[in-house]
Amino acid sequence: MAYYQTHPPVDPELIKTLTARQHELQKQVILKKPDFTITTIAGCDSSFIGENILSVFVLLSYPDLQIIEKVWHYRPVELPYIPGLLSFREAPNLMEAYKKLNQKPDLIMVDGHGISHPRRMGIASHLGVHLQKPTMGLAKEVLVGKFEMPGPEQGAVSPVMHRNEHIANAIRTKEKVKPVFASAGHLMDLETATQIALATTRKHKLPEPTRLADHYAAVFKAEVR
Repeated sequence: MAYYQTHPPVDPELIKTLTARQHELQKQVILKKPDFTITTIAGCDSSFIGENILSVFVLLSYPDLQIIEKVWHYRPVELPYIPGLLSFREAPNLMEAYKKLNQKPDLIMVDGHGISHPRRMGIASHLGVHLQKPTMGLAKEVLVGKFEMPGPEQGAVSPVMHRNEHIANAIRTKEKVKPVFASAGHLMDLETATQIALATTRKHKLPEPTRLADHYAAVFKAEVR
């Protein structure tokens, strides 16, 4: 609420243009079971510092989850915050960070949503279409849809439904902790995304790819400041 009190209203034409672009991009999303062996996974996350954005990629081996490399990119934000269109604000800088990876991942786990979005086009899907890479979303909260809380045991899963579509899974990655939400992004299916979320969880609630991306975003943020 405070945002709207301190920022001027966004140009309706910009919202209209970006929404139309989002619908175009959504038509390019392909949901399918991966037909390749995953040997590397990158986690990515973005953090805002005033009117600047810091984006991080951490590349890990899979399944042993050893860090291979970590990169980041920092620059001014080009767009205002618009609910439902956040991917246009984050994706350009994430793609710049991605270019810095010496080795490209087999799969990208994005801190955010894939098709679990009002227009089925969250940041994971947006990034996947632009990079033509398999992506999945791993979020801490639901953006749209309803679900029943999964059982208290580790590995319990409950579907997130929206407009009669199964758009994500609520996953209990650790016993008796709040669930996380996995969704397919691009060139990925929900079943595999769910399996990978569980397979990459270690001591913490968040799977290692996005947990480490979040961790290094804080580390690099301190360096930038």
